Amino acid sequence: MEDGFSSYNSLYDTSSLLQFCNDDSASAASSMEVTDRIASLEQRVQMQEDEIQLLKSALADVVRRLNASEEQQAVVSRRGPTKARPMIATLPLRPTVNNGTILPKKGSGTLPSPSGSGSKRDNTTPASKRILHLPLSTVRRANSNEHVGTLTRRDSGDSKGNRTRTGSTGSSSSGKRNDSKQREPVFSAGMRRVTHCKEEGYVKMFLKGRPVTMFMPKAQVDSYCLEARAELPSSKLKLDWVYGYRGRDCRSNLYLLPTGETVYFIASVVVLFNVDEQLQRHYTGHTDDIKCLAVHPDKITIATGQVAGTSSDGKQLAPHVRVWDSVSLNTLHVLGTNFFDRALVCLAFSKSNGGNTLCAVDDSNDHVLSVWEWQREDRLAEVKCSNESVFATDFHPTDSNIIVTCGKSHLYFWTLEKSTLVKKQGLFEKQEKPKFVLCVTFAENGDTITGDSSGNILVWGKGTNRISHAIQGAHEGSIFALSMLRNGTLVSGGKDRRLVSWDSSYQQIQMAEVPELFGPIRTIAEGRGETVLIGTTKNFVLQGSLDGEFVHITQGHTDELWGLAVHPWKPHFITCGYDRQVCLWDSGSHQLIWTKSMEDAVQSAGFHPSGSVVAIGTQTGRWLVLDTDSKDLVAVHTDGNEQLSVISYGPDGNFLAIGSHDNYIYIYAVAENGRKYSRVGKCSGHSSFITHLDWSTDSQYLVSNSGDYEILYWIPSVCKQVVSVETTRDIEWATNTCPLGFQVFGLWPDGSDGTDINAVCRTNDKNVMVTGDDFGKVHLFAYPCSQFRAPSHVYGGHSSHVTNVSFLFDDSYLVSTGGKDMSVMQWRIV
Repeated sequence: MEDGFSSYNSLYDTSSLLQFCNDDSASAASSMEVTDRIASLEQRVQMQEDEIQLLKSALADVVRRLNASEEQQAVVSRRGPTKARPMIATLPLRPTVNNGTILPKKGSGTLPSPSGSGSKRDNTTPASKRILHLPLSTVRRANSNEHVGTLTRRDSGDSKGNRTRTGSTGSSSSGKRNDSKQREPVFSAGMRRVTHCKEEGYVKMFLKGRPVTMFMPKAQVDSYCLEARAELPSSKLKLDWVYGYRGRDCRSNLYLLPTGETVYFIASVVVLFNVDEQLQRHYTGHTDDIKCLAVHPDKITIATGQVAGTSSDGKQLAPHVRVWDSVSLNTLHVLGTNFFDRALVCLAFSKSNGGNTLCAVDDSNDHVLSVWEWQREDRLAEVKCSNESVFATDFHPTDSNIIVTCGKSHLYFWTLEKSTLVKKQGLFEKQEKPKFVLCVTFAENGDTITGDSSGNILVWGKGTNRISHAIQGAHEGSIFALSMLRNGTLVSGGKDRRLVSWDSSYQQIQMAEVPELFGPIRTIAEGRGETVLIGTTKNFVLQGSLDGEFVHITQGHTDELWGLAVHPWKPHFITCGYDRQVCLWDSGSHQLIWTKSMEDAVQSAGFHPSGSVVAIGTQTGRWLVLDTDSKDLVAVHTDGNEQLSVISYGPDGNFLAIGSHDNYIYIYAVAENGRKYSRVGKCSGHSSFITHLDWSTDSQYLVSNSGDYEILYWIPSVCKQVVSVETTRDIEWATNTCPLGFQVFGLWPDGSDGTDINAVCRTNDKNVMVTGDDFGKVHLFAYPCSQFRAPSHVYGGHSSHVTNVSFLFDDSYLVSTGGKDMSVMQWRIV
């Protein structure tokens, strides 16, 4: 019994923390600078916080050990059970398959504790915990029950101020630390420190102060070298198709070019879509969300404006305007990099002077209006436009010195006089002033026409700021869009989903209603012949006529996207998100096959290996099974009341694993080709929410990652955790979606805090793998990716965190989903 308690107590010994807290060696150093003392104290505080956090995890580990005691009967029999406290005595030694979320006993070399104290405690350590003297690139302690020291702030990288000190692992920030032990050779980068134990065959890295231990296959133990350089993959990605359109919160962003291409944007990509030929081209010069677009009178030059952003290395990306050629897709000019604030909200080219000038309104508090001679990149004038929102701006068609802006509670007529913009406010007089003036266009005779939130169309006489004509109640609710067609017909659209045409005397000609499925009309553009293009607030682009026939030419999600699943043997994939829509797409035709509305926001999806059904996980603990062909509901179950982050069938189709935010993995037996489900149980052991799951090729094992960087292994058929390293290290995995593991740890970037990588996927031929990160980037790596700082090809396009990535069944395409940018992008592997 004493042996049992001593083993247990030594495992969670906290005396090193007390010894460290009482160590005054740093503060006693007379030659230490004040800044160094402060840095040393900061290190102490951080180390104590890390210690407390790991102690909390230790309590969770005790519960896990109790659950695992059944698997340790052999150990119990060797030790001999005690009568007084059998559960404590049967606690297993710490399984190395767990990745270090528990606080082990501290060694003398892992904390700047008083000299000698650590070695004294080591003298009482059992032989199984002895210190091994390892060659270069190994950890100081290496055995089946490795002891991990608490990280200093340099290691954890929690303090931005201390990131500059991460280059060296040989001394503390004060430079006064006296360590009689040899420092362990490591790679250190920001919040990551990577060590290699050749004796036991594992690599360990630290994410946000937590050690993550990853065991390599036996075949690689002798040959693996941590310092070896990884190569770039021979394959590359090329953006093939972008699904979606940003109509929910952007205006005037849809045009038809003479080439027959429809131009619009989503995320940080401008799409040029030839509907007839079903071909897309993409302008990808932007680095973050595009918010506005303008087409030059030559119908070739295009200007687009973006928001401010942040790069992956923390640098601020300035909002700016890019002027580019729609034929070559080459950037011609970049305007206002150090001038605009927050974002660009409106853009317009002049019309009467050959389009030589460009006006822009930014999203600063004053919504500054500026006029540019864009070919010289010269700013001609600027003025504070309004402290309220601005929705539209445009040049007068016959006078390039007159600009009109409109927005909340205002309509302004600006005159450019030399380098000054002079303002005249629109006078509503007897007309009730609307809360919002939402859109503006011009009649053939030079009159200004506005649409407002009261549903009225107002006509303002040329050269005046007074109303010459009013169409009261032209729409029920806000008028979002006005477009003047070539034949002089005015077309209006708004919140009531009605498309109305008006003649030159402002008499109604025709009225058509857009189906409710598509949502209110956000923008209108003239199409070919008698057709019009319509962008809606539900992110549809429609092609139709005033006769009332509308066909959607593109559509997308309307809220944050997370769920993605690829069909096991067809070129189809499922996307789903917080808009409660589940969409099945054909990657070949780029068409939507079907969509189905859910009652809850959707988080995850997974196809049965037969492809006949697909499981959908929601944010409320409910999960549903849909027939892939008919989208009919096959089954509904509920497990917990938190979001189901991952849902995955075993390769043989006999089991379904569901990873939840309640820290459990629910296992179901599957019968009748995915149409019958019976609960087997739940895998309990994680101390944080489940993030990713992978099945072994024989469907006998499961590996899971969690929010606190644990890697656990399971036998799903009995819901038992596997703690034997020798059992798990050589398992062949059917997929590789877990971002933590020996085969993939090289994907983690310098300075990562452990949450930067949202999704990982490996090709079926096991040659390359891809990641989606928090900075809107898709990275392509060679596989396996088991070398520190592995290089990658990097691809932009998304303007939000990339929430999911997956290769199609034949590795022909990659599909990526954006979070708040709501886009789905399809990449060709070349």
